[in-house]
Amino acid sequence: MASSSATDFVLRPFEGLPGEPDWVALREVVPAATATARTTAEHGSTDVVVTTVLPGGWQALHREDGTVLLALQGVGASDDTSRYLAAALLEALASEPGTSVLIDPPAAGPRLQDVLDLTVPFEVTVQDGFEYWLDGGAERTDEVEASLQQAAESIIPTVKLASVPSAYWCRMNREFLRWALPEDEDTVIDALARLQARRASGFAGGKFVGAFRSSGLVVPVWELPRGTEASDLEEPVAAFKATLDEALAADAPLDANERRARAGIVARQVTLR
Repeated sequence: MASSSATDFVLRPFEGLPGEPDWVALREVVPAATATARTTAEHGSTDVVVTTVLPGGWQALHREDGTVLLALQGVGASDDTSRYLAAALLEALASEPGTSVLIDPPAAGPRLQDVLDLTVPFEVTVQDGFEYWLDGGAERTDEVEASLQQAAESIIPTVKLASVPSAYWCRMNREFLRWALPEDEDTVIDALARLQARRASGFAGGKFVGAFRSSGLVVPVWELPRGTEASDLEEPVAAFKATLDEALAADAPLDANERRARAGIVARQVTLR
């Protein structure tokens, strides 16, 4: 895959990576999680822990024990987030153990799609704390414990559903489901509009309330009845997926009611970064 230049804006920077919607979810809506990746043979066939965030806003970390971590939420605005992350990862790989990485957006260079082995699945584990930041043998001083505790207190309780890909239950002032979808933006918005127009956009007593846009994908959000647990959603969401898939596959022009529903969805849509 050819390297891109700094003048190229990439709408879907994670396109082509295994688990593209989960890359977007970890970058935008999941507070604490890790996922699996590995570099290509050219870059050492090194296992990489992709994570939501690292301390100090670091983009990457080469721990003392040799583990390499790459943070998706540590990278700011860029024409190509994939190129930015690849540069941070390569910097960490080339650094001595114990080195943290903070870099400016690169002018050019390889992208994650060039650096990572695309046959390795992106398997996500949602975390309830940040102990994974530490080396296994690192000294856990009172200061370290206090820092970890403070960071953990900011975590919104989150669970990844098992029945459908890239869907995350969370509890804030009440419970929500945020579901990153792999189809292009217009296809998802049209499908949601079709369902909204016929009052079929909800499940498990919850209602569709809007969507985020990020990295070229749409993350619809459902507000759930108070007290809904993640386990309560597995069967209803799996059943709803069949309805959603049918709407995603529809290609007939939207009718007047569907166009009105679409306009309402777009008006409430929030773009992240």
